Amino acid sequence: MLLDNHGRRINYLRLAVTDRCNLRCFYCMPEEGLDWLSRKELMTYEEMLKCCSLLVNMGIEKIRITGGEPFVRKDIMQLLTALSKLDGLKELSLTTNGVLTAPHVAELKRIGVRSVNLSLDTLDANRFFAITRRDEFANVMDTLNELLQHDIEVKINTVVMAGKNIQDILPLVHLTQELPVSVRFIEEMPFNGDGHSHSGILWDHVRILDEISSAYPTLQKLVDPQYSTSYNYHIPGHKGSVGIIAAYSRTFCGTCNRIRITPQGTLKNCLYDDGVLNIKDLMRLGMKDDELVQTLRAAFNTREIDGWQAEKKRTENTNVHESMATIGG
Repeated sequence: MLLDNHGRRINYLRLAVTDRCNLRCFYCMPEEGLDWLSRKELMTYEEMLKCCSLLVNMGIEKIRITGGEPFVRKDIMQLLTALSKLDGLKELSLTTNGVLTAPHVAELKRIGVRSVNLSLDTLDANRFFAITRRDEFANVMDTLNELLQHDIEVKINTVVMAGKNIQDILPLVHLTQELPVSVRFIEEMPFNGDGHSHSGILWDHVRILDEISSAYPTLQKLVDPQYSTSYNYHIPGHKGSVGIIAAYSRTFCGTCNRIRITPQGTLKNCLYDDGVLNIKDLMRLGMKDDELVQTLRAAFNTREIDGWQAEKKRTENTNVHESMATIGG
């Protein structure tokens, strides 16, 4: 069992395979995109597989592939297939925007991917275009349908944004009436990639819950799974469920079981820190496996108690404004 310096178990890795994305969601990056990493700056698939193998041997049981958008990176199914064969890995999942995913769903099912998080901030095609700056709504819905047809668990991730998609909260909740999906509403975070500071949110987890409860007074609280980042609810008669993630309020830090690795190999103990070491660089310098394991263990023993403290300890003049695409959603 892998523990941090606060006695919290670490068994979940979120691995970002690319910083590139085929959408331009305004809350994640500027319209013109980002200064994309060059190929040599990215971890290779071989480096990712080696890193994941070491971490699984150390106690990681679940790996989620993120980006950017994972399917933008060429031959991503080769990495997913190799990861699915790691001895000791209990769960392999991924987060996707769904634009390029539909043709790969059958293969995802075959290699054992049982759960997919689908980013979808609206059920209205026009608002989808306004938010993402791309006309890809139909492709995303095709992916949703394919995932459900292949009996893959679907969690829809929706970032709640004042003045942008508040009118979509209740239609998305209604989606759970007939579909066995979990719709999870996420507080907006400061990772917008544009350098502007983030002074807080108008729609926090309390207000989101009030909005849903007002329309569905029979809403029932579910028992949250261990390590859950969401507060989970069910509406009697609905096939699916609803979740609310206090991503900005950071109310779930006390049970955090996850670490992140960025596309360039930076290990992040917390979404809000600015990285604790670069695994890719250590591997390319020739560090042996046993030394790397000890280095990782030492890094895990420097985790902050919560996201507020991690943000406070960031290196001077590095405010939280990088894009979520560069750190792994």
